[in-house]
Amino acid sequence: MPRFSIVVPSHGVAGRLSQALDSVLTQSFGDFELIPVCDAPDAPAADVVTGYAERDSRVTPVHSPPSDGLAGARNTGLRAAVGGHVLFLDGDDVLVPGALAALDARLDGTGDVDVLYFEHERTPWWEGEPANPAAPLLARTPDGAFTPDRAPRLTGVTLPAWSAVYRRAFLTEQDITFPGDHFTDVGFGALVALRAERVAALRAVVVRHLLRRQGNRLGLPGEHHAELLDQTELVLTRAAEQDLPADRLNPLFEQLFAAVLKTAAHPRRLPSGRRAFFRRASALYRRHRPDGYRAPGGSLGVQHRLLASGSYAAFRSLRAANRTASRAAALLPRPRGLRTRLRYAAALRLPLDRNLVVYCAYWGRGYACNPAAIHAKARELAPHLRAVFLVEPDAVGSVPPGVEYAVIGSRKYWQVLARAKYLVNNANFADAVVKRRGSVHLQTQHGTPLKTMGADQATYPVVAAATGSFARLLARVDRWDYNLTSNRHSTEMWERAFPSTHETLEYGYPRNDVYCTASAEDVARVRKELGVPDGKKALLYAPTHRDYATGFETGLDLAEFCEAIGDDYVVLLRAHYFYDQGSSRGGGRIIDVTGHRSSEDVCLAADGLITDYSSIMFDYANLDRPIVVYADDWDVYRETRGVYFDLMELPPGRVARTPGELAAVFRDGSWADGTATSLRAAFRERFCQFDDGRAAERVVRRVLLGEPPESIPPVTPLAERVPAPAATLVRS
Repeated sequence: MPRFSIVVPSHGVAGRLSQALDSVLTQSFGDFELIPVCDAPDAPAADVVTGYAERDSRVTPVHSPPSDGLAGARNTGLRAAVGGHVLFLDGDDVLVPGALAALDARLDGTGDVDVLYFEHERTPWWEGEPANPAAPLLARTPDGAFTPDRAPRLTGVTLPAWSAVYRRAFLTEQDITFPGDHFTDVGFGALVALRAERVAALRAVVVRHLLRRQGNRLGLPGEHHAELLDQTELVLTRAAEQDLPADRLNPLFEQLFAAVLKTAAHPRRLPSGRRAFFRRASALYRRHRPDGYRAPGGSLGVQHRLLASGSYAAFRSLRAANRTASRAAALLPRPRGLRTRLRYAAALRLPLDRNLVVYCAYWGRGYACNPAAIHAKARELAPHLRAVFLVEPDAVGSVPPGVEYAVIGSRKYWQVLARAKYLVNNANFADAVVKRRGSVHLQTQHGTPLKTMGADQATYPVVAAATGSFARLLARVDRWDYNLTSNRHSTEMWERAFPSTHETLEYGYPRNDVYCTASAEDVARVRKELGVPDGKKALLYAPTHRDYATGFETGLDLAEFCEAIGDDYVVLLRAHYFYDQGSSRGGGRIIDVTGHRSSEDVCLAADGLITDYSSIMFDYANLDRPIVVYADDWDVYRETRGVYFDLMELPPGRVARTPGELAAVFRDGSWADGTATSLRAAFRERFCQFDDGRAAERVVRRVLLGEPPESIPPVTPLAERVPAPAATLVRS
């Protein structure tokens, strides 16, 4: 039997789960079992956990459906545990180095206690000083093992479940599990404290808790706050049955109702049913108030007295009197220009137009990418919706005939942004755009991340300087309701890079649908439009942006490259979209396609791709055509930009480090040989999971038509997809 069973629920934390698991598996004390609790075998976290379970026999994953919540996940893990003591760790928290050794030593010193409480560090996700809220409470406890009556304020209510280690036999004998769905730590901690006979404390930090930047989920608005009263009633009823003495009952009562009053005093937490919440809390207060109980002083004491008397009107008046004007100031829209600001503010007071969808791609650079693909599918499946595409003045020409548009900054631009029910973007809307209640923001992204993104850029000075304010970036992220991903890797990385409360849609990228739906005739048409000569193999050269460089530079002499590989090839040069136009070189064998509006068309025309670290490789892999990575500055790029995985270890095909090596793989044919094919197959398995040709349909049905998740068409398996044919290559 292992010394410790460590239960780690993982719902919604796939992006940071590996940090939690690593913090356990790298402990110097190794006598434990690690029990990650995943939603389902195919959930994002399950992919992470599977690798750990294959490498370490101490990892024994179990499954609990999301509908069972945190309490259900912990109870499932507890039932699977066989260790002598149980420790609960949230999936985005970590054990500090030496934590298990310290717990083991303390348990050896105290003997067989039911509960060992310890300190934890609450670490702000972005800025601020860490805090240790348990330290003052545990500082007043006896040095050795003690009975609960010697520390009456140690009620368990204010301590999370992961701030203690529990004797498993004690939990089993007392039939203590996590109650309810929400505020389960309140009920569990209090029930443990009521039933424990011998406890001890370790005055050292064991768990480092990462404070979510959007706050505790329990602090968000919703009807779930009524469950705090359920937990309060459960605990106080058990205390009454146990005939808890007054010196222990009074602190328990006070701590429970401190939490209740905190909720009642924050109207945003209770969007409806505030009066009912207050009345039920008042009834519980009067029913369970200990004899001789004296309310605290100050404003909190006034709230106690109003709760005891059931005076909701007076309580509401007190709450209103304590508000400040900060909320109103925070909601004030601030587009530039007083007249524009006033017009936008007036439009925000009008009802949402529930049939209006606003689209934008690449900060208004034109009709392109995922927003354009979703727009096209919505015209087919949801013709009742009015769509407006936002574009910069110089991109108006890219908008196809019949597509309504608004120029960014114009009066119409602010009007549609204020009234639209749905807002779809592959980047972000302006900071001044207000997220209205009832509106739906869909972030489609515009690539799979190899390089670090969002908040993960903060540790790379060159990138961080260009990014600007991360606080403003994350404020824009907070407006998202949905975030689209094309593979499980993206799901995990976006969760790390853009932490917020949005829902992830693993539907694929709509812009990539064409790679499974285009015909040979479509490929021939595009090649003709681009000027690709008949019978020539077209190689798309698409280098990415360098944060440490200024301006566009290919890094490769294309004229010399064309001369070296022979007359059978032409090169399609497509610079990163940050640059209006790449420099054409070498005459007719180099075709500059930087200005072509559709990267999807360019990919369809190409028989092979040469890139460095551009995310285009992930999209192009859907075509199952050869890819060559030209990595002449990989070490510099990785050091200055930061990457999520080592591309040299997991390439989509052959890798060349010098112009000579690059030319050689085309001269000897190895760019498309069996080894290249095997590398591409593994790459496709990992990064082409959801791009099956029906991504746009899934998005329109779920987001714009509101169809339930279970009715959305499932993803077609990779082996059953038929990519668009290449012009000059025969796929085996």
